[in-house]
Amino acid sequence: MMRCPICRCTAHTRSSREISAETKERYNQCTNINCGHTFITMETFIRSIMTPGVINKVPPHSTAQGQSTLNF
Repeated sequence: MMRCPICRCTAHTRSSREISAETKERYNQCTNINCGHTFITMETFIRSIMTPGVINKVPPHSTAQGQSTLNF
């Protein structure tokens, strides 16, 4: 959640686009009807707190025709 830099009310992301694998540009709009400020922010990866060990790939989902049931 981002706050409007003008009135400090909450702002919602209306759209975004990926600039790079680690940076996203977000287009935000203030939720205060009397303000309505529209502005751009950048979201960037900075560092990892914890990295995973071995990453096992997840098998792809079945198609609608080939779905199977889980046996509990």
